[in-house]
Amino acid sequence: MQRNRSVHQREEVKAKASVMSSPARKRAKKQADGDEVEFFKGISKVPYKPDAGPSDVLCYKHYNPAEVIHGKTMADWLRFSVCYWHTFRGVGLDPFGGPTITRHWDDGSESIENAKRRLRAAFEFLSKLGVKYWTFHDRDLAPEGADLEETNRNLDEITDLAKELMEKHGIKLLWNTCNLFAHPRFMNGAATNPDAHVVAYAAAQVKKGLEIGKKLGAENFVFWGGREGFQSLLNTDVLAELTHAANFFKMAVDYKEKIGFQGQLLIEPKPKEPTRHQYDYDAMTVVGFLKHFGLSDHFKINVEPNHTMLAGHSYEHDVVMASKFGMLGSVDSNTGSPDLGWDTDQFPMDVKNATLVMKAVIEQDGIAPGGLNFDAKVRRESTCLEDMFIAHIGAMDTFARGLRAAVKLIEGGVMKMMIADRYSSFKNGIGAKIAKGNATFEECEEYIKKAGEPKQISGQQEKYECVLNHYV
Repeated sequence: MQRNRSVHQREEVKAKASVMSSPARKRAKKQADGDEVEFFKGISKVPYKPDAGPSDVLCYKHYNPAEVIHGKTMADWLRFSVCYWHTFRGVGLDPFGGPTITRHWDDGSESIENAKRRLRAAFEFLSKLGVKYWTFHDRDLAPEGADLEETNRNLDEITDLAKELMEKHGIKLLWNTCNLFAHPRFMNGAATNPDAHVVAYAAAQVKKGLEIGKKLGAENFVFWGGREGFQSLLNTDVLAELTHAANFFKMAVDYKEKIGFQGQLLIEPKPKEPTRHQYDYDAMTVVGFLKHFGLSDHFKINVEPNHTMLAGHSYEHDVVMASKFGMLGSVDSNTGSPDLGWDTDQFPMDVKNATLVMKAVIEQDGIAPGGLNFDAKVRRESTCLEDMFIAHIGAMDTFARGLRAAVKLIEGGVMKMMIADRYSSFKNGIGAKIAKGNATFEECEEYIKKAGEPKQISGQQEKYECVLNHYV
């Protein structure tokens, strides 16, 4: 995830404030803190209209949350979530130009009053969209103070309001996380920083994050190590940094248990950006790290497909790999542009990709307590309030279609039978002994002396692709 608050945080705030017109600031300041204010005027709760036409985009054509499919409701299979950082802190900033997106409720300041207005707007959006989960970073939600104590007081005040709004609207916290990458103190990393002072600061911040997670009933807590890596091996003690990271995670486990936080701990892999190399490169790297340091019983993986693609894998690769090892905890549902080569955090609109993700989710009987969190942002050129809704609706419909297609693929059983036939030689004889781990090299040699050269058997990749296309 290319976090909107992760690059030039203060510069972004200043830039936004500078482009916001005086009348816009006055409008934002005039809006009361009361619940009677409507932030998205003219947009009602998004309905389900399966017969809607192609230009009717403010409705769900495929996502019907109460519909039961393959033993669960669509809402239970998909567990959609909206991320706070892109949706309510994103301003369209990129490395080549300033902000393009302004919101009438946001005066561009880092004041508590503005943070509260922003939060009220967010919950109106969630309610009208019909999404029951949200996610946030600590520093997205509340402004950073002069010291840790003031910062924590700010966070307490804003999360008091968040709790009130969650209860009012019936919305839950899928997960929260700590921003351990934007502030200059974290330029060399957080848990892997070569300065113990910085590691201790990061630990203190995560301590508060876990407390906030418990306060708001978070179902998960995510670690995204945006700067947990290196730019050069010349000045890096790799084993020391990885060991420090493992010890950091062990402290998190201990404190989680001490305070009685029930959420699942998750690690989100990414191969690079902003560092040249990030330690949690992909799902299998994280699995190996957790197994090596004895942490696999306490953590699962939050897969972001855009990150998977940056690692050179197919869209669904990390979802499938994590799931097969019992480590898939949640999905940051977005996509990227492989032709660009960086983290673009686009809304997922490809039904085939969604089908392959949902196939993995169904095969592990769901993704709870995780979900499908839209770690995605409208494009810099998509500046209307309506665009916020259209983007989420389109992505939710895409995954609803993916769910339907995956159910048909699984219930049809054709591909399952094809795969079973492909591996049928492991059901008996020498194959069964290999599969059970009972075979020896000597037995394999003896078998080859009797059976001779293996026959060539086609992998039939194109046939599998045709079967998939039948359902998508």
